[in-house]
Amino acid sequence: MASVERPEPTDEALRSAHAAIEYCYEQGWTDGLPVVPPLQDLVDEFLGQTTRDPSEVLMTVRHLDRSCTVRQAAINAVMAGCKPEYFPVIVAAIDAFASGAGMVTGLLQSTTGQAEIVVVNGPIRQQLSFNCQDNIFSPGDRPNATVGRALRLMIMNALGIRPHVFDQNTQGTSAKYTCCIAENEEDSPWEPLHVERGFARDASTVTVQMVRSDLYVEHRSTQVPEEILLTIADSMSYAGMISQITEERIPHGAVVVMGPEHAQIIAKAGWSKWDVKRFLWENFGKTKGELRRFGKVARDLEDNTDEVFIRTGSSPDSILLVVSGANNAGVSTVCPSFTVGRAGIGNGTSEIRLKRD
Repeated sequence: MASVERPEPTDEALRSAHAAIEYCYEQGWTDGLPVVPPLQDLVDEFLGQTTRDPSEVLMTVRHLDRSCTVRQAAINAVMAGCKPEYFPVIVAAIDAFASGAGMVTGLLQSTTGQAEIVVVNGPIRQQLSFNCQDNIFSPGDRPNATVGRALRLMIMNALGIRPHVFDQNTQGTSAKYTCCIAENEEDSPWEPLHVERGFARDASTVTVQMVRSDLYVEHRSTQVPEEILLTIADSMSYAGMISQITEERIPHGAVVVMGPEHAQIIAKAGWSKWDVKRFLWENFGKTKGELRRFGKVARDLEDNTDEVFIRTGSSPDSILLVVSGANNAGVSTVCPSFTVGRAGIGNGTSEIRLKRD
């Protein structure tokens, strides 16, 4: 597609743009960074990318009596700096969020600093130039940066959950600005996430999971799958991630963003994706003795011996496994998360519907 040549803006136009940006700050619409003023014709252009009715409610937070409509999503997508063609991805992301982690909307106000990781799968990755290789958690790629940011602006502006008001994070995380990646399906030895979840390989989807932060994991000195996976499981199980252990505890989970080099080494040894998730789950946790040393065992577990291993996740499905990043080093990333309920529900996946569909 040929690039469109735009006239150089005049000083007067730039001053007007600056004034409009400052107006958005004054209205409390920003995440602390400048936003694109949501002019009506821009919002209409975004709405033209979907067949969904502008007044349709995409997500509701009942205890705050707040909701987000398709029109409100478009307004926040404009402000986030998205291109109009990104809008179907954002609508699908809100659908996925509402059907998964958003089912327990109180987590958006958690003191532990919940962010949302958005994972894009399918052909839309190439069509819209989502980054799935190097620097996936870094700045630099407009689709990744703005789609994740649009979701956070929607939470702040439409749902009203913003710092100093309803957002009760003790310290928070920079991942709340934006955290959107695409799966590196080309370098992955396993079926992509959306295929694992029952979608056709040529479908495009978005998966959303609440996470607390991201933790770097390195292992470049082994070709042994168990050694790589034990290193990842140990990173998943750090003491600061685990809340006090009781008989009626909320199970935790993790998003494991495995680098292609780690994934290929493990798959070459005959491990399936399910094998990996099960092994990680079996080693996701600590012994009661370790937990006691950290002061994280309640009285109702005192009868167990210190050698008992207490798993942190409820099942292998409490681990969301995605292959992404560059195929150039033995590096992976762990994003600790809550899961919702005993079944390990904590994320949702929705298909991206383009208007021509």
